[in-house]
Amino acid sequence: MTKQVKKSIELSDHFSYGRLLRFTAPSVVMLIFTSVYGVVDGFFVSNFVGKTAFTAVNFIMPFLMIIGAVGFLFGTGGGALIAKTMGEGDRERANRQFSLVVYVSLGLGVLLAGLGLVFVRPCAVFLGAEGELLEYSVRYAQVILLAIPAYVLQFEFQCLFASAQKPKLGLYVTVAAGLTNMALDALFVAGLSWGLEGAAAATALSQCVGGLLPLLYFARPNTSLLRLTRTRWMGRVMLQVCTNGSSELMSNISMSLVGMLYNVQLLRYAGEDGVASYGVLMYVNLVFQSIFIGYSVGVSPVVSFHYGAGNKPELHSLLRKSGLVIAASAVLMFLSAAFSAGPLAAIFVGYDEALYALTTHAFSIYSFSFLFAGFAVFGSAFFTALNDGLTSALISFLRTLVFQIAAVLIFPILWDVDGIWISIVAAEVMAVAAAAFFLVLKQKKYGY
Repeated sequence: MTKQVKKSIELSDHFSYGRLLRFTAPSVVMLIFTSVYGVVDGFFVSNFVGKTAFTAVNFIMPFLMIIGAVGFLFGTGGGALIAKTMGEGDRERANRQFSLVVYVSLGLGVLLAGLGLVFVRPCAVFLGAEGELLEYSVRYAQVILLAIPAYVLQFEFQCLFASAQKPKLGLYVTVAAGLTNMALDALFVAGLSWGLEGAAAATALSQCVGGLLPLLYFARPNTSLLRLTRTRWMGRVMLQVCTNGSSELMSNISMSLVGMLYNVQLLRYAGEDGVASYGVLMYVNLVFQSIFIGYSVGVSPVVSFHYGAGNKPELHSLLRKSGLVIAASAVLMFLSAAFSAGPLAAIFVGYDEALYALTTHAFSIYSFSFLFAGFAVFGSAFFTALNDGLTSALISFLRTLVFQIAAVLIFPILWDVDGIWISIVAAEVMAVAAAAFFLVLKQKKYGY
């Protein structure tokens, strides 16, 4: 009995609730930890550099997230295809696919870093930044952009560790990157008073840890299912990877674009305080959403493997169990957000009474979004795992772009600043309805 508990979990296993939670837990913790060290970055900037610098970080972050999002494209799209190929029994081809995905994404990361350095200032100006806010935004971004290739790899490997059947190793790498960021934030910002550049340098160096350590691991003989090897260009494979991962790319780009739009609307309706308040909400949102995203990342290779193996009863079991896990998590997160609004706001903006009041009020509305967000996130990831990138992309497109933009443009006209916070909740409700529609529509095709 003891030996069964300690037995390593394999993609080909039947997944009970306990086994499912054990296999996905490292991915969940990994994504949470990634979000937490981003929050720590914001804490140090807000408390040791100032409100305008904190506003600048949150103002320019969507631009940086768009560039890094290509890592999720290759990680999720590649991970699903690689796991499916292993489910079909072709390990050698899976390694060639894995290697191609990593090499292409690394090269693309270098290109994106160069483009980002060229366009960061015009983009910030276009979004409405000026004066000190503009200079802070550009200075922070210029340092981060130097590490974009590693940033892309970090996002990518967070997904691919699960496909390699090494989710715990992915967690360890993420913890190492997070501790690096936290320690260097304390040293550079609080200790050496390097200001905004110090916070950016801490983040950039931590991304190098998160992206380059896995690269070294997979380049050497290892105990995972995957290893970097010689490969060749496979256009059809890359097209399938990009098509399948387009939903996650769309989701991240859309969220970043919508984040920019929210910042524009908040500057209009509430000034810089509104942007700062939204930044606090996004930090909490990153941590809470990472639970849903981490679970989806962790379970996706399992779904892909059993889809490739033609095991429809296991697909049905995974979908049913995942729905219950998401529902329980949603209720817990809503209650946590509702009761911790005051303390969380105080950590970041407790030094400013008006900003604190605005943030706690926003929390009281925004917390309802956690009741719905997880279902749409998982619904999109489920179709990615089935290698149905089009359906996954449609769910993400509707959730993160269409519904959000429509709501944030219309609701403030009706309810002023409160309309901005309400729009987030309304968009998540509509996204759940869209995900449910596609799950019912595609049930016969995939047999889940």
